[in-house]
Amino acid sequence: MTKRNILLPILIFFLSLNGLRAGEGMWLPQLLQALNEGDMQTMGMKLTAEQIYSVNQGSLKDAIVHFGGFCTAEVISKEGLILTNHHCGFSAIQEHTTLEDNYLRDGFWATDKKDEKMNPDLFAKFIVRIDDVTDMILKGVKSKMTKEERQSVIDKNIQAAQKAANKESYQDVEIKPFFKGNQYFQFISVSYPDVRLVGAPPSSIGKFGADTDNWEWPRHTGDFSLFRIYSDANGLPAQPNAKNIPLKPKHSLPISLDGVEEGDFSMVFGFPGRTNEYLSASAVEQIMTVTDPARIAIRDKSLKIIDGYMRADEAIKIKYASKFASTANGWKKWIGEVQGLEKTNALGKKRAYEAEFNKRLKTSKKKFPKEYKTLISELDNVYAEMAPYALAANYQSEVTSRNVELLRVAGLMKRLTDAFDNNGAAGFNGFKGRLTGYLEGFYKDYSPMVDQDVFAALMEMYVTNLDAKYVSETVRKATMPHDNDYSKWAASMYKSTKFTDKAAVEKIFSMKPEAAVAAIKEDPAYQLIIDMQSHYNSVVAPTYDKLQTRVEDLMRVYMQAQMDVYTDKKFFPDANSTMRVTYGKIEGYEPRDAVIYKNKTYLDGMVAKYVPGDYEFDLPKKLLELEANKDYGVYSETVNGEQKVPVCFLGSNHTTGGNSGSPAIDASGNLIGLNFDRVWEGTMSDINYDRRICRNIMVDARYILFIIDKYAGAGSLIEEMELVHPKKGK
Repeated sequence: MTKRNILLPILIFFLSLNGLRAGEGMWLPQLLQALNEGDMQTMGMKLTAEQIYSVNQGSLKDAIVHFGGFCTAEVISKEGLILTNHHCGFSAIQEHTTLEDNYLRDGFWATDKKDEKMNPDLFAKFIVRIDDVTDMILKGVKSKMTKEERQSVIDKNIQAAQKAANKESYQDVEIKPFFKGNQYFQFISVSYPDVRLVGAPPSSIGKFGADTDNWEWPRHTGDFSLFRIYSDANGLPAQPNAKNIPLKPKHSLPISLDGVEEGDFSMVFGFPGRTNEYLSASAVEQIMTVTDPARIAIRDKSLKIIDGYMRADEAIKIKYASKFASTANGWKKWIGEVQGLEKTNALGKKRAYEAEFNKRLKTSKKKFPKEYKTLISELDNVYAEMAPYALAANYQSEVTSRNVELLRVAGLMKRLTDAFDNNGAAGFNGFKGRLTGYLEGFYKDYSPMVDQDVFAALMEMYVTNLDAKYVSETVRKATMPHDNDYSKWAASMYKSTKFTDKAAVEKIFSMKPEAAVAAIKEDPAYQLIIDMQSHYNSVVAPTYDKLQTRVEDLMRVYMQAQMDVYTDKKFFPDANSTMRVTYGKIEGYEPRDAVIYKNKTYLDGMVAKYVPGDYEFDLPKKLLELEANKDYGVYSETVNGEQKVPVCFLGSNHTTGGNSGSPAIDASGNLIGLNFDRVWEGTMSDINYDRRICRNIMVDARYILFIIDKYAGAGSLIEEMELVHPKKGK
């Protein structure tokens, strides 16, 4: 490589370090005043940090909800009405759906609060305050401790801190690590377990484009649903009860009718799930060449089988709709992630960053710990050793815990027998009680016919694509009695197992514990999962776990080292499902040569995609009529002299999973949209944010209102909301 070629990636790194990465980051809201307020206001924000996060008065944070622990929602009325994504509410909508009342197909709108539907397993969590408890949690931790010794001290300190936390009896406390365990924050929260379904558009609107458009732009998906939080008469959490009343929130978001334009400031407030922005180059390389390709291949095979059945059978389509969407979401994300990492030269940037890191260690007058000097080489060596074990681990997880449902149930049955072996009848009955509820829902949405074909395809991949030493001899020889045909093996397995039949499982559960355990252990699916787990636990897990522990230890030190060495850089912690603020602008992008994407889509573009009868691109008759008649109400804007209803828009906000349902907020604190996706080219932002192509996708608030008002005729919901014109001063 020439000197010029060596300097180029380093130059790119320095440019990105010093400003081209504006918009990157998932920032803790209580630290905005110290770290981000000036930058945000320079970008156009009119709020103060105190208006975003305050402990002493109502602020934006008090309208932000952790929805079920897996998505975000926001309060949009003084009566506890909350807005989230359709895909976040999908399971609840599906739970209330039957062939007779098909809310997935037809939508659901409660015309009165008494018609709103309870969801016993759903909750809405508000953050009361966030405190830095690092000194308390790391007290007594020494640098030479093993991981186990260190964690033991930390766990004891966390327990003590939780007991000492200043909170009300109805509030919860959670302490989480940040910066790979170099810092700790305490979250005081309050959770409301009575969250009721209020409204949802039909899937033809809420999932328009389905899997074809997932992670794509242009997008025309009305990905929203409405719920309501209920409390007791005093505004405190209460279990679902007819006597509960709508929550009176500390703050609700006004909704802007003025829309967005290129360059407008935007802020997304929510609970992003997980990112890994500070990985080493060797870690990124392993993701690109080992783990992501394996997971993509497995799910590709599974999804093609399920899709064929869903297209042919409406009942299977209903059963597998949620599972298919969840599985496909990760599959397509990983494809885009690999392509995005390649396109943005993420590996080259990481290597340049590490080269500069080592250079600074050598040339700095500051004395750094000796262990910093070997961090990069040690990480390289560990990841090289880990590669084959990581491949085996991903195959084990995807096949036995995710894609083959029979093996997932068999794994649960093993846990049930373990409970008996460890704690006798009491242990068995305790776990059986928990398992019974899960299996009730599982069998409601299960087809042995579909699963059998998935089993055959994935077990063949499992045996063929892994080194023989990572696959047990029993599994490698399992097809021999069946003419080496995986389909015949699958047919035999699914014919002989009882785990595919709800009635057969219920019969086993009705037996005395000893007899039930004996029956379970005789089942061929149980014996298969025992064999697969046993081999994995003896051959793969010990080495893989040891290497992962080594990586965690090195990454904790490397994270601190980066902050020590790069003193000219502001660091934000990786996402870990805690409350964060990300800010950017409304802007389009150029994904590839000669292609320019504008920042907004419209209803007429959605109609142009319409394919009658297609499960991804069909549209309701009424929506087509509204567009044909230009019956838009107050929810349109003028485009080249013509009125159009905006549907979705793009921003450069740094988001990830968990940000689904997060509010898109304008410069004055008003709701302008609802975050629900990212563009495919930018899904690598979990690892390598690049402002040029990383964009989040949001449903325009005006389209949401248009559907509620003009399509659903649910005007009473609109009346609850505060609609504003911030750009017009109203």
